[in-house]
Amino acid sequence: MPFFNLSIGMLLGLLISLNSHAGSQIEEPLSHTVKAMMQRSISDKAPAKLVFASAKEGEAWLNAMSARLQKRIPNPSYREDLLRTVHYEASRAGLDPQLVLGLIQVESGFNKYAVSSAGARGFMQIMPFWPRAIGASDHNLFLLRTNLRYGCTILRHYLDRENGNLFRALGRYNGSLGQSAYPNLVLATWRKHWDYPSKNGDFPAKFPATHL
Repeated sequence: MPFFNLSIGMLLGLLISLNSHAGSQIEEPLSHTVKAMMQRSISDKAPAKLVFASAKEGEAWLNAMSARLQKRIPNPSYREDLLRTVHYEASRAGLDPQLVLGLIQVESGFNKYAVSSAGARGFMQIMPFWPRAIGASDHNLFLLRTNLRYGCTILRHYLDRENGNLFRALGRYNGSLGQSAYPNLVLATWRKHWDYPSKNGDFPAKFPATHL
């Protein structure tokens, strides 16, 4: 996983620049196979839940992440709902939930109603063309679970397209493929604010990317 030698301060200083020139996912033709896989992922109605080997492990993670998120989302019920949904949607897509939390912090600052200059919406800044491409025109991208479901599905798609190269996948997610600022910022935010010891290697085995 590439990671350039930039300080956290320098990377966070890039955030203003990135937001003022907000990137976005680029609409591209999808093969029938990829489109069908993404449609199946979006349409899954299983209830969101923590995915851990034991309830104790899940509770420990939830408590740790909740404490870090408290200043940004004071409402404990909504904060827990968000964290449970992030963990479930990330895990089923074979993503590290802490990575997804870092991406959300960079993309929207945990603002549910954030809208970029390019029109990207919600927590994970989803472009409005995605419901038309893989979902339904009435899907509301400001709804918590809908937004996270799309975001995790899209990032999984980009990871598959880049053969597991997270650095390049993040570049595609932001519409800045080949530039280092955005991937480095997400990775730095993940490591500084959301790092947590977990058995993340188990996620792909439980939620194979080829069966989303």
